[in-house]
Amino acid sequence: MVTSIAVGATSDCRMFQVAELPVRLTHNKLIVDGELNGHKIGIVLDTGATRTLIFRSAAERLGLRRDRVRGVRMFGIGGETDVESTLVDEIKIGKATRKSWRMLVGGEHEFGEDMDVLLGNDFFHNLDVEFDLSHAAVRLYQPKDCDGVSLAYWAPNIAQQVDLEPVDESRPQMRFTVKVNGQPLRALLDSGAGISLLDSSTAANLGVTPSTPGVVAVGAGSGLGRKKVEYWIGPFQSFSIGDERIADTSIVFGDLFRDAKYAPQGSQVMVKVGGAAAMLLGVDFLRAHRMLVANSQRKIYFTYAGGPVFQRVSPPPAVDTGR
Repeated sequence: MVTSIAVGATSDCRMFQVAELPVRLTHNKLIVDGELNGHKIGIVLDTGATRTLIFRSAAERLGLRRDRVRGVRMFGIGGETDVESTLVDEIKIGKATRKSWRMLVGGEHEFGEDMDVLLGNDFFHNLDVEFDLSHAAVRLYQPKDCDGVSLAYWAPNIAQQVDLEPVDESRPQMRFTVKVNGQPLRALLDSGAGISLLDSSTAANLGVTPSTPGVVAVGAGSGLGRKKVEYWIGPFQSFSIGDERIADTSIVFGDLFRDAKYAPQGSQVMVKVGGAAAMLLGVDFLRAHRMLVANSQRKIYFTYAGGPVFQRVSPPPAVDTGR
């Protein structure tokens, strides 16, 4: 049964709920339980990924036959990963089932038995997506007659909003503008990143480097690629998104794109950090907010839910599952 929410007292806007995905946090990743060919699996919700895939370690563990894919290259934090494909007889995500799905396979590390499939933005970008982590839920909607109406149904009069950039259908990503130290930056909403990250070149332009007083090394993290990236945490004067502003905060930074550069040679290229996003807003940001990504309106609505916006971790978890 499809449920709906009436939005706006004087409008005909209704939001039809397509699904509610119960989520749990594992190593600051958003995990949904599912099944693949009858085996229980963990599905990572990753809005920063442009494509859904099975981790290679999971494909090996589940005994899936893999075929080499030609003409496709995949990059992310940590560099390039080899791309394969496999034919899945049946996969269940929440209450949804899909049969005979040829899925991509990638990843150069063991991500753990609770992380088997990465559900990317190719799944999310045609729906409106609500992150309500204080209630351990991610909800999917299809709105109707909602042009010009605030879709933050839980707090329509106090929700902040920010415009989403136009979507690239071939590499859909949730990109928008934030400000750090008053400077506008392109950011990517990345639910696959355990913590929010600044690119080190951007941090340097803002006057923060590994040698800046108060900066502390916090270890290394990895994504789909083979290489690890070193991270530091440093002080910044301010961060703002919409009308929300945080003064005197600390943000983790690293050379996110060092090993994610490529020379196009006629192949299809999928790059998680495509479009040179200067900042990734990760699960720490989502935990501190209730947020609706209104792809139907190209807007994000959000309210502060409490707690630190940027988590201070030492060392950081394996940040970003790359693309």
